[in-house]
Amino acid sequence: MMRSSAARQSPAAQPAIIRIAAAIIDDGAGSILLVRKAGTAAFMQPGGKIEPGDTPLEALARELAEELGFDTRAHDVRYVGRRFADAANEPGCIVDAELFHICCSGPFTRSGEIAECLWVNVARRSDLPLAPLTRDHVLPLAREMEQAGRNTITVAK
Repeated sequence: MMRSSAARQSPAAQPAIIRIAAAIIDDGAGSILLVRKAGTAAFMQPGGKIEPGDTPLEALARELAEELGFDTRAHDVRYVGRRFADAANEPGCIVDAELFHICCSGPFTRSGEIAECLWVNVARRSDLPLAPLTRDHVLPLAREMEQAGRNTITVAK
């Protein structure tokens, strides 16, 4: 009996999955907030790993408070959906991202963990190095939202 190549792969050959919660923070004027973590090159959504026992929303609230001094309780936080992408900073890993939308223009207080924080217009092409999740999923979602002229993103996939 022949086995498929997938059946012959060892568990070590499978990419590690990193569960994260991330925010698409939209300023209401066509831009989204991106961050670059210290010691990394790619810009991405603020957020971070979902720790055991956390809900995605709890993880998001903790990470945004740590990274940007941002209190999610004062804002309307809407669930967008779940997306998968190659991890930007962990080679060979996949991020399993729970995405949330927040419409807010700040203020934000960058922590030492965040090297840069900037607004990117979603209608313009960016030459910034972007995390795969941002490039392949978040920017298309944000463009859809901007083109529709609304501050909510259609939940899909």
